Amino acid sequence: MIQIIKIYMNQQMTIFRYQLVYYTFGIIFFSLGAKGFIDAELGTDPLDVLVIGMNRHLGVGLGTCSSLIAILFLFWWMLWNNKLPPMTPFVSTSAVGFLLDFWNALHLENYTIKAMPVVDVIVFGYTVNLSAVTLDVVSLLVCAYASALIIMSGIGIRIMDLVAITMIEKWGWSFFKAKMTLEIGLFSTGWLLGGPMGVTTVLFLFLVGPFIQPFMWVNANYLRIPNHGINQHHDEAEYSVQTKTV
Repeated sequence: MIQIIKIYMNQQMTIFRYQLVYYTFGIIFFSLGAKGFIDAELGTDPLDVLVIGMNRHLGVGLGTCSSLIAILFLFWWMLWNNKLPPMTPFVSTSAVGFLLDFWNALHLENYTIKAMPVVDVIVFGYTVNLSAVTLDVVSLLVCAYASALIIMSGIGIRIMDLVAITMIEKWGWSFFKAKMTLEIGLFSTGWLLGGPMGVTTVLFLFLVGPFIQPFMWVNANYLRIPNHGINQHHDEAEYSVQTKTV
């Protein structure tokens, strides 16, 4: 039975307990960062632009919409690679979505953006709340750190990264080109559906990624967290290929 599950999940079954711990913390932190994006109302990450846009039409909850998107992309990956997909991208994507529903149910915004003073400034003729900007920046850093934990756990991989790997293998694209194509497609579709695209969407594309590697270095050298995901000396393209067996 274990062998059947191992083949189906298409991943190694030897997972240490502490890997599950910081994988779980990574998922929780990422959902808190995403919640901060939503509450700051300056846009959100590309995937959640689509998730929120879908939910505005379906009304079934962010967790269910996240799961539907994960299933769609995993089905695409399965047809493209002619084999069963790994399960962790579905688990990660769905868990973040359901945690967002949970934070919304708890009205977490009452303890974040609504608890912060409104400090309006005029920037290029637009009124900007500095408290919202602060929450947004903190949320970006939280998502970057959460991504570092998830990668180092060696358990999960983002659904977009999984598909990007196949684009690299099938079309010979760079990891950056594949990621940008997918992310732009996500937030463009989400925006057409009414999702909250904004400055955060752009910042997420270009700022979260560069912070992941330094956070991994801090985790490894100061917190002594072993890296089960990638070797930090490898470049981004090598990472993307390696993660297909994680």
